[in-house]
Amino acid sequence: GLRFTTASHIAIFLYTAPIFAAFGLGVSLPEERLAPLQWCGIGLAFAGVVATFAGRGATPAGSMTWLGDLLGIAAGAASGATTTVVRVSALSRAPASVTLLYQLVGGFVLACGAAVALGELRVTWTPVLTAGLLYQSVIVSFASYLAWFSLLRVYLASRLGVISFLAPVFGTVFGMTVLGEHLDTAFICGAVMIMGGIVLVSADDLLRTGRRPAAMCDTCVPDTAAQ
Repeated sequence: GLRFTTASHIAIFLYTAPIFAAFGLGVSLPEERLAPLQWCGIGLAFAGVVATFAGRGATPAGSMTWLGDLLGIAAGAASGATTTVVRVSALSRAPASVTLLYQLVGGFVLACGAAVALGELRVTWTPVLTAGLLYQSVIVSFASYLAWFSLLRVYLASRLGVISFLAPVFGTVFGMTVLGEHLDTAFICGAVMIMGGIVLVSADDLLRTGRRPAAMCDTCVPDTAAQ
C-alpha cells in the first residue's frame, strides 16, 4: 500500500483493525455480541472510510492512491482477523511466546512464498535497508509483539486498545512533519470519523467493564500476580 499512497493514509486505515475484530468476534462468539453503541461505532467508521474516498474524483489522472488506501484497509481487516482467530482458538489460553512464534512463522512462510512468486529474491544491502530490517525484526516483530501479548494476559484488552489509538495519531503527525505529506479535507474528515468509530466500539467494552463486579472480571489479575 505504501507504494501507492501516503504513510498518513496507511496509519489511519491500518488501525481499523479493532473494527474488524469487534465484528468478527461478535459473529463468532455469542458472548461477544455487539451492543448498539458498537454498531454505531462500526457505522461511523464505515462512513469515515466512504468520506475519505469522496474527493478522489479530483485526484490527478493515473493516481493509484485509492489502491494504496484499499490495501491499507485490507491490512486492517487481516489484523482484525488475526485477533479474532487468537480469541476463538486454543491460542487464547497459550503463552504469549507461543502466540508470537505462530505469528512469526506464519509471516515467514507467507513472505517467502510471495517473494518467490513475485521474483523478488535479490537483495542489495544498504545502511538504510539494514537499519530498517533490524528495526522491523527486533523492535516491531519481536519486542513489541511479545510485550503486547504479555500485556493482554494481565490487563483488559479494551483498555490497552484505547492506548493503541495514539499510533495512527503519531503516524499522521510524523507523515506530515517528517515526510512533508499533505492531507486533504476529505481525508481529515474521514479520519476523524474512523477514529471516532473505533473509540465507540471500544467505549462499550470499557463501560461494561466498569459496571462489572470485580469478582466476575474473568480477565483481571490480582496485583500480586501482576507483580
